[in-house]
Amino acid sequence: MVTDGRVAIGRRKLAELAALDAIEQRFGPPRQILAGVWAMESGFGAIQGDYDVIRSLATLAAHEPRRRAFAETELIAALKIIASGEAVRGQLKGSWAGAMGQTQFIPSSYRAAAVDGDGDGRRDIWGSSADALASAANLLAKGGWVVGQSWAREVTVPPDFDFSLSETARETPDEWAEKGVRRADDRPWSAADRTAEAQLIAPTGASGPVFLLFPNHFAIRKYNNSLAYALGVGLLADRFAGEDGVVGPWPQETPLLLLDRMTAQRALTTLGFSPGAPDGVVGLGTRAALRAWQKANGLTADGYLSKDMIQRLKAAAGPGAPR
Repeated sequence: MVTDGRVAIGRRKLAELAALDAIEQRFGPPRQILAGVWAMESGFGAIQGDYDVIRSLATLAAHEPRRRAFAETELIAALKIIASGEAVRGQLKGSWAGAMGQTQFIPSSYRAAAVDGDGDGRRDIWGSSADALASAANLLAKGGWVVGQSWAREVTVPPDFDFSLSETARETPDEWAEKGVRRADDRPWSAADRTAEAQLIAPTGASGPVFLLFPNHFAIRKYNNSLAYALGVGLLADRFAGEDGVVGPWPQETPLLLLDRMTAQRALTTLGFSPGAPDGVVGLGTRAALRAWQKANGLTADGYLSKDMIQRLKAAAGPGAPR
């Protein structure tokens, strides 16, 4: 996710882009966050995707029932971009799901938030890095970015910390401190952070690093509603800014098979802690259900689905539980 090579490239790109001062002043999100988005979305513009966006969205609408409403909405937005004269169909190249350009905007986001960042009168998120980054800044600003506030901070917690509070309670750093939560770097909180309500997360369970997520984290997730994505953007941004890496050890994670994830979800439902439809996606619903089951059974309620936890769930649900 965060490599020294990517950090070096990002710092060089930031130094090269003269438009970033104006972009920051106009929209608010700092250049390091914008570079984090740019890195995650397209490798700094190098990998934008070569799918025909119209074809991709039409295919999704026709053959993916769960994505039909999304695909139809985005297909109409893409056709309106062409009809407006802002781009021809040949320019609308992107991912298999319709995301386009250096910062991978879906068509509706392009229409709502793309801006001209280099002053040439066009919104060219494919060929102009300034346009792509200004557009990303505008999207984050519209998503609620708070100038001067952190996106997240790594913290430490006491041995007896109640991890069932993660992804639920939103409290100020001083209120978290009453529960034993401290900054991992031992620095004081800034005035902007001290007054903000933050949410605690342990993305790799109680044995891994722990973070307080500030409102700006959730602004990043308006761009892509994925915890891992927002962590990737923010941690890259911190390194671009010259900050140290994560203090807590990041444990070696074992990839989970789709069947295993769905089995865990079905087991939770059988045990009375339904995470929703068993789709194999370990999202907020699954993590919340797992935390509730862990707490009810005297386990550390960190909501982290590991191989061991899947075996525990299967054993608890019994041999007759659906697999």
